[in-house]
Amino acid sequence: MKKENLPQDQSALNGFTREVCYVKDENGTYTTGLSTGWDVKKDALDNAWDDIHERVNEAREAVKRGEKSPIYYFMELRLMDLPVLSGYTGFWRMTIKRHFKPQVFKGLSDQRLAAYAKAFDVSVDELKNFKG
Repeated sequence: MKKENLPQDQSALNGFTREVCYVKDENGTYTTGLSTGWDVKKDALDNAWDDIHERVNEAREAVKRGEKSPIYYFMELRLMDLPVLSGYTGFWRMTIKRHFKPQVFKGLSDQRLAAYAKAFDVSVDELKNFKG
């Protein structure tokens, strides 16, 4: 692709990042160029974000229905999975899964809740009194 043909379509990451691409300059030699993105990547990124928003909304509703604890919601909101959350809190994945249960969550100590709060960048009070 020639440098002047490098796509510069707007995307959700516009203003945050640009992608380095190898292009040919006017002399026909390869060089690098910066692209803000192109429509195909924008559509794929938009679809991914739609999926993420859907998962977060489903997690919020599960907490409101009493099926899951706020830990589950904040894990989805912060785009974490069990291995990542385990790394931040030091809790085993199996332990975190147990903490997803509302009855188990209610019995957690403030010390354990503080570990989750720190990982999610929220207060312990926000965890305890989930507003959704």
